[in-house]
Amino acid sequence: MSGNLPITDVVEEPDKAIDYYELLQASPSAEPEMIHRIYRLLAQRFHPDNQETGDPNRFRVIHEAYLTLSDPEKRAKYDVMLQQQKHDRWRLISTGQRAEDDFEFEQITRLTVLEALHAKRRQEPTSAGIAPAELERLIGRPREHLEFTVWYLAQKKLVQRDDSAQLMITADGVDFLEQNYRENLQRRRLQAPKTPVE
Repeated sequence: MSGNLPITDVVEEPDKAIDYYELLQASPSAEPEMIHRIYRLLAQRFHPDNQETGDPNRFRVIHEAYLTLSDPEKRAKYDVMLQQQKHDRWRLISTGQRAEDDFEFEQITRLTVLEALHAKRRQEPTSAGIAPAELERLIGRPREHLEFTVWYLAQKKLVQRDDSAQLMITADGVDFLEQNYRENLQRRRLQAPKTPVE
């Protein structure tokens, strides 16, 4: 093939965003001869000299894929990198599968924080705030774990901070808690550890 597009035979680092096997529509176990045949077909189709289907950018990426997958050493390195990417993706997905439990736990934590702030407001209306460290002790969760909960409740205007950064429940927070109280109570009963019968 002739053309003015400069092509180098050196690909320093494969493009991590592109699956070269998918790009060439080849199996990861494809033999080098198969990779070569596929490359020739795609190269003819996307070469910039092809007036009908030429695409310089696509041709460049196909050529990079071919240079990587046709060299046994580069292909081995690329396969390791691709496996790592897939592993990272699956790790994110499996974390997402646990998210349903995390969502439920987070909802319970929000309601528990509101319960603590509600009790404080009812018992001491003139001093209704709870400091973050005190809330941490009452709820039994470290401050880092409560940061998201408090942020969410504040964004929803269910809690607010007073002048000394203590948390207080708002009227909207009281309404929300009363509407969701029974559901929260039922959830906690279901999750309570069962005491062994002696």
